[in-house]
Amino acid sequence: MTDSLDGGPGHLQVETHGLDVIGDAERKGTPRTLFWPWFGANVSILGLSYGAFALGFGISFGQALAAGVIGIVFSFLLCGFVAVAGKRGSAPTMVLGRAAYGVRGNRLPSAISWMLTVGWETVLVALATLATATVFDRLGWGGGTGTQVVALTVVAGLTVVGGVMGFDLIMRLQTAITVITGVLTVVYVALVADHIHWSTVNAVPAGSAQEFIGALVFMMTGFGLGWVNAAADYSRYLPRTSSGRGVIGWTTFGASLAPLVLLVFGLLLAGSSSGLATAVAADPIGALAALLPTWFLVPFAVVAVLGLVGGAVLDIYSSGLAMLSAGVRIPRYAAALIDGVLMIAGAVYIVFVADDFLGPFMGFLTTLGVPIAAWCGIMLADLLLRRRDYDEDDLYRPDGRYGDVPLTPLLLTLAATAVGWGLVTNASASRLDWQGYLLSPLGLGGRSGAWAYANLGVLAALALGFLGTLALRRGRIRDQETRDARPAGERLV
Repeated sequence: MTDSLDGGPGHLQVETHGLDVIGDAERKGTPRTLFWPWFGANVSILGLSYGAFALGFGISFGQALAAGVIGIVFSFLLCGFVAVAGKRGSAPTMVLGRAAYGVRGNRLPSAISWMLTVGWETVLVALATLATATVFDRLGWGGGTGTQVVALTVVAGLTVVGGVMGFDLIMRLQTAITVITGVLTVVYVALVADHIHWSTVNAVPAGSAQEFIGALVFMMTGFGLGWVNAAADYSRYLPRTSSGRGVIGWTTFGASLAPLVLLVFGLLLAGSSSGLATAVAADPIGALAALLPTWFLVPFAVVAVLGLVGGAVLDIYSSGLAMLSAGVRIPRYAAALIDGVLMIAGAVYIVFVADDFLGPFMGFLTTLGVPIAAWCGIMLADLLLRRRDYDEDDLYRPDGRYGDVPLTPLLLTLAATAVGWGLVTNASASRLDWQGYLLSPLGLGGRSGAWAYANLGVLAALALGFLGTLALRRGRIRDQETRDARPAGERLV
């Protein structure tokens, strides 16, 4: 099933699994092993910057802490639930979605998932490049265009290699990243602890309920909802007999632990210095280097780059799978290469052309967060209603039990997305100023009112997708599960 790099046993191999089901002989590990990829992907120094992002909504330290804890844990809990589908079906997340959307109807959410993961990997690679340039500038080694080009080449190369090689290398890489970044992050926290001023933090005024909700939803979209469409891509390698509670628990714990710790410290740093909070908006990682003594700048660059690469590698792996699920028929590693080219192009724009990071970033998260939230609601309700494992053959056959292009889930996704986009705004991204069209008709104050930045649309899309599926699809799913299995036939991969 795999092509060995050097033919020897135990050596790394290029994974050739694409959308196919993982055979019983290749399923391995326990739910506990999910801790490593999820922790490694979320231990990034970027978690510190979310403290400044949260306070930017105009709320107090206590409010930002509550919004962060609830948003991070709840959103990664959604990932844990979706990950259960992986061990029940042993196929990629967006293939398992065919049970809810039909074999070819699933191409719509797959395309959305692809855009989200490519966007995330682009953001992470760009941030790693900017952080490296900032550190080199502080050291007097030159942080200009030449440094940025070299940094982008190295970071993008690591990400693409990880994505092309696939699961085995990713699991080994994430374990190493977890240990290295974990230790160096603790050192960073110790070195900058004296920049925390409790009196200044406590003096930050409280914000309104709407501002609190806005920060909460931003945390959800920045963390778990950015991963939920890939949550089963790693649990699919676990044996079917693995504990569902274990899958949920280790996914949620592994993904949430580092962001929670980093958020608390990030809030304390940003709350202690308005100047730092402003600088983070322009260079979320590099701004944090300004607090460090010179001797730790190189280790800081290592921890920053490795943490961001850890997330980008998981994204490029899942984006390749999403591309295949959207109907592109090429090998998985070729899809990862194509996504790598797009990632580099996007990172070049962010690093060398764009003059603002936070505005477009928030617009990206909110805009794609709405349809992904709708998909998540539908997927979770579909999973909840099922009492049996997935029929592996019918996940690939348009004439199977899951159907080809069922209209109900597609119309529900479009309706939930339309409502969601009508309840969010992106004033900092001018191309998205058409959003928020329901705020005025629903008496929520319009695009400049108190509810304009609460991002209610993400929560609305999640709820509509979930409740709509429970109400409209219960009978259909019951019928699917009572159908007899058919002999293996022609598949549409």
